[in-house]
Amino acid sequence: MRVLVAGATGAVGRQLVPRLEACGHEVVGLSRRGPGPVDVLDAGAVRRAVAEAAPDAVVHQLTDLGAADGAANNRVRVEGTRNLVDAAIGAGVRRVVAQSISWAYAPGDGPADESVPLDPTDEAPRSRIVAGVRALEETVAELPEAVVLRYGILYGPGTWYAPGGAVAAALAGAPGARFLGSTAADDAVSSFVHVADAAEAAVRALGWPSGAYNVVDDEPAPGHAWLPVLAEALRVPAPARSEGGAPWARGAVNARARALGWDPARPSWRTGFADRDPG
Repeated sequence: MRVLVAGATGAVGRQLVPRLEACGHEVVGLSRRGPGPVDVLDAGAVRRAVAEAAPDAVVHQLTDLGAADGAANNRVRVEGTRNLVDAAIGAGVRRVVAQSISWAYAPGDGPADESVPLDPTDEAPRSRIVAGVRALEETVAELPEAVVLRYGILYGPGTWYAPGGAVAAALAGAPGARFLGSTAADDAVSSFVHVADAAEAAVRALGWPSGAYNVVDDEPAPGHAWLPVLAEALRVPAPARSEGGAPWARGAVNARARALGWDPARPSWRTGFADRDPG
């Protein structure tokens, strides 16, 4: 299969491309940075790039997180996805696999499965984040075969949670450390996934039925549980425990992806945070 990877130089993309090639796929990379960059916000440039690539499938891993600018990342989700999907439709592509997130669900008790609706909140800034996610997922669903991967918080090489990354800097008290997330050791529950496991899910998703899938590890956990483990792995001070947490911060379950054969090599952040193997 000829696969266009949009976001080939990102944290997931760098793990994904060699996996696709190892499976025998022919890969064409599209990126906002690196050699031959394509501005995903330029509809004409995207249309030309996709038409030239003539892929059988598109894997959408595009983000704009380098400056921890939520508005910029949301623009990629909305406008960039629109441009990519229009270009794919114009090139006759039927299948798309797209990166989404697993923390946009409505509040509730216990970790969310894919039947839980996205959060209907009108409270900013969360309402803008969820609106961007909803736009992305609805747009990719315009293709006949659309798989949405709702990733947990990504950790591992190239992420904010890597050694020497923005989260380590924030926990160490470095001024100006920027990332979109929390270092509160509270009751808010999160789900994580290593970038290598996220990439493996994207490879497998090329053969999955259309729909949304939580791509998370096996252990949703509150901040007061995972933050001390992360801090130890990063060799920085752990924050003091605090109370409370957002009601939507409930984590997610991965039963649907596991039922299709996805088996994360790092099933828990408890050991994954300390694992220095990039693959």
